[in-house]
Amino acid sequence: MLALRKGRYAARIAATEDDLARAQRLRFLTFIGADAVVPPQNGPRAEGRDADAFDAVCTHVLVEEVKTGTLVCCFRLLPLTGGTEIGRSYSAQFYELSALKKFEGPMVEMGRFCIHPDWRDPDILRVAWGAMTAYVDEQGVEMLFGCSSFHGTEAEAYHDAFAMLKDRHLAPKRWLPRVKAPNVFRFAQKLRRRTPDAKRAMLGMPPLLRTYLLMGGWVSDHAVVDRDLNTLHVFTGLEIRAIPPARARLLRGVAG
Repeated sequence: MLALRKGRYAARIAATEDDLARAQRLRFLTFIGADAVVPPQNGPRAEGRDADAFDAVCTHVLVEEVKTGTLVCCFRLLPLTGGTEIGRSYSAQFYELSALKKFEGPMVEMGRFCIHPDWRDPDILRVAWGAMTAYVDEQGVEMLFGCSSFHGTEAEAYHDAFAMLKDRHLAPKRWLPRVKAPNVFRFAQKLRRRTPDAKRAMLGMPPLLRTYLLMGGWVSDHAVVDRDLNTLHVFTGLEIRAIPPARARLLRGVAG
């Protein structure tokens, strides 16, 4: 069972219903916000939790501060035996992923990745990726994928980031996701003449996405507008064998 401790933080797999509820509350705080107006009805959101049907079939990873037990980061993992199972993924609700059905190796979808908004320590992300690396190695995963989210649903704030994705990080044609969701921002098309300001682009990138890209990850050519979670997200894929050797050594160093 995955268990990793580095410095102030430790990562582990959720083991109880209370662990899952804590993760769901952190997701609600991060994606929806403590001050969100929730319709007066029964259910997880009325209780300040973000929950869906995928929680029951996923493995949930928690990153906690060792001294206080504070949950500072969480994410969930859905293993797939190969591309033929891609339709079972959360991402398949929003992206047309038939091209990835041809991928033959084991895959895992990482979803609902979030870091507590009050915690800024970069070591949290390092420990999270160390835990992910340990899981990938243990399970023999050959592709990691998911949705990388930008906060808010107004694309204009992220035009430089999207223009950089368009110029440098689009998925190979053989894997390129197609449009499925009804509300999308086709940045590769709309920003085809825009030259990104590199500094603004990197400042606009979510930390999770920046890490994917540093490892050789790629994205869809459009972003989905998800008003339910108040995000714009891009499909993100990473073929494990494509990770630069130096980067892989750093990750495995954290993973132990």
